[in-house]
Amino acid sequence: LPYVPHVSPMALLGKVTATTFALESPLCVFDGHADASDAVWLAVAFANASAAFRNPPSRADVPRYQGLPTAHSYMTLETAAGAYSCSAPSPAVLRVGGDTACRDQGRQDPCNGPLPSPGPYRVKFLLMGCRGPKAETRWSEPILLRRAVSPSTIVPVPARRGSAVVVMVSILASLGAVLATAVLGALG
Repeated sequence: LPYVPHVSPMALLGKVTATTFALESPLCVFDGHADASDAVWLAVAFANASAAFRNPPSRADVPRYQGLPTAHSYMTLETAAGAYSCSAPSPAVLRVGGDTACRDQGRQDPCNGPLPSPGPYRVKFLLMGCRGPKAETRWSEPILLRRAVSPSTIVPVPARRGSAVVVMVSILASLGAVLATAVLGALG
């Protein structure tokens, strides 16, 4: 399918963080291709490994989150295809990497765990039926996560203020005190 997934253009807090990003939902993308029993999956891969990704032939072969460090890809966010139809009330964004409970290595269900490095990552949506893949979108452009700042680079002492700032703050504070005195005098 010609659709290319992308980070949501909406102004969102935490649109891209050090471990997650918010994708725009693929609304109306699979209409005409999906049956009621089909599911839409999100494939997540390191950008340099996306070309090597192969669609799994069945749900049992879906690459898991726990295999990301070695396989360089996984699939997550399994959703009924009908949830993305034009007529369905769907969420505007999908948070990739938002499930911190995925760190439990014993979980076998498709997991949406925190992304382990800044990436970059590429994603695509895959429509799967009971007999395997039916349709897929194109890969996204590379998505680079934010990098955490090293604590050693944070300066704990605020920068010195210039004398002009000190004079301005003093004048404003004095005017505030005069105004407060005048208001109290008028009320008294």
